[in-house]
Amino acid sequence: MRDTARLRELQKRSLRKLKWTGLAVMVAAGVIVVQGIHSRSSQLKDVSAWTRAQDKPTVSVLHPIQGQPVQVLELPGYLQAYFDAPIHARVDGYLLNWYHDIGDHVKKGEVLANIDTPELDQELGKGKADLVTAQARLALAKVTSSRWQNLLKSDAVSVQDADVKLASYKAQQALVQAAQANVDRLQSLEVFKNIVAPFDGVVTARKTDVGALISAGGTAGVALFTVSDVHQLRLYVRVPQVYLTDIHPGLTAKLSVPEYPDRSFDASFVNSANAVNDTSGTVLVEMMVNNAGEVLKPGDYAMVRFQIRVDHPSIIIPASCLIFRSQGMQVALLGADHRVHLQSIHISQDQGNVVTVDSGLTINDQIVDKPMDSLAEGDEVDPKLEGGK
Repeated sequence: MRDTARLRELQKRSLRKLKWTGLAVMVAAGVIVVQGIHSRSSQLKDVSAWTRAQDKPTVSVLHPIQGQPVQVLELPGYLQAYFDAPIHARVDGYLLNWYHDIGDHVKKGEVLANIDTPELDQELGKGKADLVTAQARLALAKVTSSRWQNLLKSDAVSVQDADVKLASYKAQQALVQAAQANVDRLQSLEVFKNIVAPFDGVVTARKTDVGALISAGGTAGVALFTVSDVHQLRLYVRVPQVYLTDIHPGLTAKLSVPEYPDRSFDASFVNSANAVNDTSGTVLVEMMVNNAGEVLKPGDYAMVRFQIRVDHPSIIIPASCLIFRSQGMQVALLGADHRVHLQSIHISQDQGNVVTVDSGLTINDQIVDKPMDSLAEGDEVDPKLEGGK
């Protein structure tokens, strides 16, 4: 009996011990499961945060630069002679001699060349002969008319016949005048056998030679010589329409030419076309340049620098900030919430690497540099200030 009771007691103890062991195992397993779930949740949160961070592109941002109150405007221009005269022949013939070549300085009225005009000489001779004939006929008509007027007084001839003789005399007077006018015309053409300089200047072109056939073609023909007055030069510059109000009397400029890269020359405003070219959107401006020593040459290409004072200094940004889309020229601005706003702007001057903006930006704006093509309105970005961290 005792052994049986003892055995039962041992079995009960073993069963209680087994229950506690099982409970401990279950608690441990629960703790492990809870820790695993928490760890997986934490990892998922980390992955989600990493994914969101990867979705925000990193962009470089910069601040625009304030333009100066005095803006330098550099534009191309070209020089022309103060006077430029292509000289054409007024008579037909052959070039007999020429006396001045390109580069020669000439005075007003100085002979540049002679033209041999055999046909004109013959016409002048014939014209003089016709004048003598007309004068002789006039003398005869005068005598005849006078005689018939005397006969009319004695009723030896009719009034009709006397009037006919008087009319013939007046007609001969008209013929003499016509013959004289023809001779005068031919003699005036004889003057054009000598080609002369119209003013003091330099021979800048000679397009003929001895023996060349000369035709009186007017401005449609080839000019024999070109004489230019270069003591002053006219400078022509095409100024963009946006600067039209800054171009006015009293404006001065500096110009340089490729052959003298270390020198600058002064130019002063003369006039403007007061009309905008509908193709280029520019206004043609004329400046005057003193050319003492004839250093500058007609036809020179020049770079012209204007200093223009502006009431509201413009803003300068790199050209790499620009976005070209169907909405027009834009830049990407960075907001306080690190979100992008696409701002439309107006460019007043394009200088290649940088552009001048006269509307759409302020000096405090933060601009995305080198924006990606996929950047859209409202995108969140991770900004990095250029030159910093």
